[in-house]
Amino acid sequence: MARSPTLDELRRHAIARSLFRPVTLPAAIRRLGFVQADPMRAPARAQDLILFQRVRDYRAGDLERRYERLGIEEDAFVNYGFMPRETLALLHPRTPRRPWDAATLAQARDVLAFVQSRGEVHPREVGEAFAHHGRVASYWGGELNASTRLLDRMHHHGWLRVRRREAGTRVYEAMTHAEQDDSPAARRARAEALVDTIVALYAPLPAPSLGYLVTLLRYGANHLCNETRAVVKAARERYGHATLDGTTWFWPADENPASRRHQPVDGVRLLAPFDPVVWDRRRFEMLWGWAYRFEAYVPAPKRTMGHYALPVLWGEQMVGWANLRVERGRLQHALGFVAARPRDAGFERALDEELYRMETFLKMAS
Repeated sequence: MARSPTLDELRRHAIARSLFRPVTLPAAIRRLGFVQADPMRAPARAQDLILFQRVRDYRAGDLERRYERLGIEEDAFVNYGFMPRETLALLHPRTPRRPWDAATLAQARDVLAFVQSRGEVHPREVGEAFAHHGRVASYWGGELNASTRLLDRMHHHGWLRVRRREAGTRVYEAMTHAEQDDSPAARRARAEALVDTIVALYAPLPAPSLGYLVTLLRYGANHLCNETRAVVKAARERYGHATLDGTTWFWPADENPASRRHQPVDGVRLLAPFDPVVWDRRRFEMLWGWAYRFEAYVPAPKRTMGHYALPVLWGEQMVGWANLRVERGRLQHALGFVAARPRDAGFERALDEELYRMETFLKMAS
């Protein structure tokens, strides 16, 4: 039996297994299993920043441009994002947490008939055709057409899928999900596959983080919440695990965090706030000894790191954070450090190389 890993080995394992050698875009999505999406662009959207670190010659926007040819889907998992179609099949047919009332159901059927008649629709078209639905408050303040909100709910309920994006806006088409075997054994198997996807994406995971992520699965698979909770209760039988300083950690059963093959990445990496390496703030603090904060929604005077701070990974250490912005066609950066700025000349060279890579990714390099 393999010995229990040390915290240093868990740290190296977390980095090496997620920041794998760059591969093709389809291969990276398959290997990750899920890529979280976020519309904020600072200096690029989260999904692009995540894939930039794992895909050869990736450029900002490649995911959106190639979406229709990749055999992937946008949908809800533990958050909203992109996933292989095999994962989507585990999530549907989805039983909504809040069933529609009769009036909303009638509106949804009318909109579905409209989408089916057109083949694909832009929300603008639906808004114009169903202006009589009125307007509703948006999630982020202001108002939007009620039909736009309805499209989002129809997508979540499985009536629609995202066919492509047009300048960042989802273009929908009608969707029918296959019926699933609803036997207890089949439901348990789907729940196990979903929790396996979580563990594979975010391992090594502290037990409280695994529990939290499975709670977030209510977003994508509320109808399997009893089964996914049961998988967590049996996690010691299903996953590799060890207890360090009172915390139990989990990882895929076929991996060994103590293996010497897990080596830190070369150079400097600027990671998205939602990158799998840094997503779990609890794990981040346990592995690196300081608290990273995402402050995009914090009032500017109260920010300590900046609007969209990207954690700075150098080797196996998170040495600080970077805020990037494009001004007059040039990439500007501001750095903050947990302690003093690293004095090693190698850090400065590696940082320059990463900033150049970022410029190329943003298509700014000559």
